[in-house]
Amino acid sequence: MSHKLFDLTGRVALITGSSRGIGHAIAAGLAAAGATVVLNGRDPDRLESARAALGADAAAFDVTDEAQVTSAVAELAERHGGIDILVNNAGFQHRQPLLDLALADWEAVLRTDLTSAFVVGRAVAQGMIERRRGKIINICSVQTDLARPSIAPYTAAKGGLRNLTRAMTAEWAGHGLQVNGIAPGYFNTELTSALVADSEFSAWVTGRTPAGRWGAVADLVGPAVFLASDASAFVNGQVLFVDGGMTAVV
Repeated sequence: MSHKLFDLTGRVALITGSSRGIGHAIAAGLAAAGATVVLNGRDPDRLESARAALGADAAAFDVTDEAQVTSAVAELAERHGGIDILVNNAGFQHRQPLLDLALADWEAVLRTDLTSAFVVGRAVAQGMIERRRGKIINICSVQTDLARPSIAPYTAAKGGLRNLTRAMTAEWAGHGLQVNGIAPGYFNTELTSALVADSEFSAWVTGRTPAGRWGAVADLVGPAVFLASDASAFVNGQVLFVDGGMTAVV
């Protein structure tokens, strides 16, 4: 039997960008810990498939559209009596050298990977503050600390997300919220399958990672449950790196 500190029974968790990959794995983990899970995505068919597979609730809305976010959060609050846990996971990658990068592409990555966490986080936090309890988990990256050529917008967004986590803590911790981040290393998902299949890049990842392997999405479940539960009641403004040791070595 799991320790009661990690029991999420009776709590409602909204996970953005959770119809597949890391977001879906975290959603499944929170559900296994007892949470009522609400999946989110923009593709209705993919979202419905994920919802049916998990037996969860779902809300299709664009995390970058303030009006859609406000409407969806209000509807979910009415349906479930409030959101207790928010995981800001939605994001995407755009690979292109800085000198060739169009402003529109730069802004699209920052809007999805950083601004959406502000938009959704603010909307959900209002109800949490009223109830004087809540958990927000922002999904960062090793690129929160590190940089590689061709992914500048992503690196900037994930670095900004760490400081947004701190800003949320500064303003909301006194109202009973805990706001923290998880920074995954290189994980084997649908979105990284081409990189995993690239033998040269994969060798670089495994050689650069002390654990000697790519991460599996299951590796993120324990950290997510910890940060979503009472076990982390006095943990605030932190980013937990789940990267097999990559950021610990040179």
